[in-house]
Parts: sequence; structure tokens; C-alpha cells
Amino acid sequence: MNEKIKLLADNIEKVIVGKRGVILELISALLVEGHVLVEDVPGVGKTQLAAALSRSVNGRFNRIQLTPDIMPSDITGFTLINKENGALEYRKGAAFCNFLLADEINRASPKAQSALLEAMEERQISIDGKTYPLPKPFMTLATQNPVETYGTYHLPEAQMDRFSMRLTIGYPDDDAELGILTRNEHGNPIATIEPALSIDDVTALQEQVREVKAAENVRRYITSIVRASRDNESIRLGVSPRGSIALFKAAKARAFIDDRDFITPQDVKKCAVRTLSHRIILSPKGKSEFLTPENALKDILNKTTVPKTIDNEQ
Repeated sequence: MNEKIKLLADNIEKVIVGKRGVILELISALLVEGHVLVEDVPGVGKTQLAAALSRSVNGRFNRIQLTPDIMPSDITGFTLINKENGALEYRKGAAFCNFLLADEINRASPKAQSALLEAMEERQISIDGKTYPLPKPFMTLATQNPVETYGTYHLPEAQMDRFSMRLTIGYPDDDAELGILTRNEHGNPIATIEPALSIDDVTALQEQVREVKAAENVRRYITSIVRASRDNESIRLGVSPRGSIALFKAAKARAFIDDRDFITPQDVKKCAVRTLSHRIILSPKGKSEFLTPENALKDILNKTTVPKTIDNEQ
């Protein structure tokens, strides 16, 4: 494993016990400037995961607790008149940070949710005819509880498509839960986290990930998976071109984490479910056959021919 990635993962694992795979997936999203939706039941560490990442990178971290009365200006900022000189002044909103935790995003109204669209895609805020760039890197980590539906709003497909991946943490096993009890015995371990990397380190790593190579047959493997989601009676809405780009970038990050400068088909398969399942909508036939988008996507992966040779390895 790349040494800096290992250092970062080890630091986050001081808080999030026994979830190394989830941590590495979160880091892979960071490496490609992606946004992450963490969808899981209460109490498994969704907020802790986001806070541990931001503290480990020494970036500016803002958290906004999304409720039905949150206004778009709370996220984007607003313009007001300075009473002393009559000039218009812009007051920045929560989005102006390196890591934005949008806690319980599905509790915000559609109007407030839409305030995040420009920030997540263009990494800028436009207000009153002016455009304000967000800090680099900028990453949105949103959480939602899939069980409780009272007082929640459906996330529109346009917003779901802007998340590079959707993660679930899951309950810890026995040994991990014992470790959690020990680490929380004298207080929250998040308070003891020290930065493992700087923002400049992250920017440099992102540049290195862009240089990871992909052979033609691996690129075609990605497009075959995406195309299969579109030409499928079980799927009403297939993966968008933005989704294929997200899978391509995630595979690059996966290869880089494993200290390689080229993508393999296994990198693509490891990332496919996390990066694509939240982008597809099943048809009535698909719901009865597969129950979940994840199962439908796994079926596509099983039926798609995997390249046997990798040009980079020859």
C-alpha cells in the first residue's frame, strides 16, 4: 500500500474500528475529488467517519445539521448591505470549507438540497451574478438514515448522481465492538486525533492519481458494464456518463492505493457496486427479480466478460 495512504488510514482507524475497507473507499473518493453519501442506521459512526477524515488531513471542516427549516443561504451564503457604507457584502455559507458534512441530508427540503448541486459539481457558488470558488480540495460527505422515513425528503436522481459513491458502514463484529468500548472509555477518541497529512499532501496525491494509466481493454470493460445497465429490462434508469467517469476515477484511486500505476479489471470490479448502484433505478420486473440495485449490478458484473490480459502488464 502507498505509504501516505496507509498513514492516513491508520489514523482514521483510531476512531473507526474494524472498518478498514470502508476507510479505504472513503480515501479513494478523496483522491479523485469525489463526494460520498454514507447511508446507514443511527449510531454506527457516520459522523465520526467524516470528522476523523477531516482531522486526519488538517482541513477546514464544517458540519451542517440539515432539517426542514434549513435555508439554501445557510449552505451557499448570502449578500447583505453594510449599514455603515451602503456596500453589498457577501457572507460565506457552510460550503466554504474543505470537508462539508451534510448530516441527515434527506431531512432538508428540496430547495435546500438543490443548493448543494453547483457546489458539488462545479465547486463554486453563484450568488447575485457573482461566482465564488470553493477551497481546494472540496469534498461533501452526506449522511442519511435509510430506516426512518418520517420527516424526510427523497434525494433527487440529479443529486444522487453527483455522489461518487455510496457507502455503508455496518455493525462491528465482536472484537471491533470491544475495541470501541475500550477507546471510548475515557472520552471520544476523535478528540485525540492529530493530522496525518496536510492539504498540500492531499493535493499532491490527487495529482499522482490522475497519472495512473488504463489500458484500452480496461476502458472498454468499464463502458461494457455501464452499457449493460442501460440495455436491461430490469433497469428503468441506467448509469449516466458521469457514473462511468466516477467508476474510471475510482478504479484509478484503487490502483494507486495498492501502489500501482495502472488499472486492472479487478480494480473496476471492486469499485463498481459502490460507485454505480445508487445511480440506477430498477423496473418493476427488476424489483421482483433482484430486490435491490446492488444485486442487479452484481448480476451485470457476473455476465460481463472480463479482459484476460492487461496491456500495462505485458
